[in-house]
Amino acid sequence: MTSEIIIRYLHFLGIFTLFAALVSEHLLLAKTMKRSEIGRVSILDGVYGIAAVIVLISGLLLWFVVGKPADIYTQNAVFHTKVLLFVIIALISIHPTLFFLKNRKGPAEEEIILPKSIIMVVRMELLLLVILPLLATLMAKGVGYFGG
Repeated sequence: MTSEIIIRYLHFLGIFTLFAALVSEHLLLAKTMKRSEIGRVSILDGVYGIAAVIVLISGLLLWFVVGKPADIYTQNAVFHTKVLLFVIIALISIHPTLFFLKNRKGPAEEEIILPKSIIMVVRMELLLLVILPLLATLMAKGVGYFGG
């Protein structure tokens, strides 16, 4: 029971950190940015990535190791939607991450034009992240369960 509480706590902390890092990242984005600013955003993006890994690992532990039986999750269409959404968010986050990593080095005061696609992807990530708690709530109420 103690391990389940710790893993659930880590899961929630990871979720909160992930969301806070992405919101902070979004607030720092501008049409043109200095490399030093991109460096700061890159650090936030790293925190976002680490938080996503914590959410993933703790989520997998909750699914397969502690907590409810795995079938409760495995036999729930809403859960499958939630996992798919998490994977989509992870995949689309690659584009901004690569841009930040590529453009953070160089003269600190050099201005870089931020492609509109970067801002749009971060906004899409935020939008999709907002849907995840709704899916978790539906799941907790048994919506989508197709098991026996």
